[in-house]
Amino acid sequence: MTHVLVQMPALALVGAMLVPRPGGPRPAAWNRGGVAALLAAAFGMAFWMLPRSIDAAVAAPAMEAAKFVTLPLLVGAPLVVGWARAHPLLRGFLKAQAISMLGILAFLYTHAPVRICNSYLAEDQFRLGVGFLWAAIALAVIWTAPLLVAPGGAASRPSRELPASSREGAPQGTTRRTGRADGIPAPGTMERAWTRAPVLRGGVPGRQ
Repeated sequence: MTHVLVQMPALALVGAMLVPRPGGPRPAAWNRGGVAALLAAAFGMAFWMLPRSIDAAVAAPAMEAAKFVTLPLLVGAPLVVGWARAHPLLRGFLKAQAISMLGILAFLYTHAPVRICNSYLAEDQFRLGVGFLWAAIALAVIWTAPLLVAPGGAASRPSRELPASSREGAPQGTTRRTGRADGIPAPGTMERAWTRAPVLRGGVPGRQ
């Protein structure tokens, strides 16, 4: 159980930590969109998920040495390089595939009538299936929780009220004349102002 759920992911994590931070030179043409690197990582993971590969890594020293080399270089490092260049839709697709794959493996290892890996007992195989199930649940929660939380909360909502400094600094005559703090005349204000204007003899105000 620890061989598959602890040692193999740890080796892939070592390869991921060896990759420098993205943001340097422009990506090469062969890795545009991170597709090539992600394909290499997918094939590497698919190989080491086979029961025969797991048995060989335990029984054969050559396969065990290959495991310590290929998991960091062909799984961990390409996964980080491709993930940094991948489109968000591709990332979502790969996340859904990872969760579904872990769920299928959990069902397979817990319901198989015979031992899938000859190097492990039936009890170890069942515990490995349960571990796959918990890993699928953990990844689903980690990847889904940020989508359910609104970024910023109520602080990101625009306020419709004027700041206190704007209300205090505005001329009093403007508010009294218009009746509103936003500068828009209230209904009936212009008519009342026109009736109060001084009318000179002979016509329109301001003309003689």
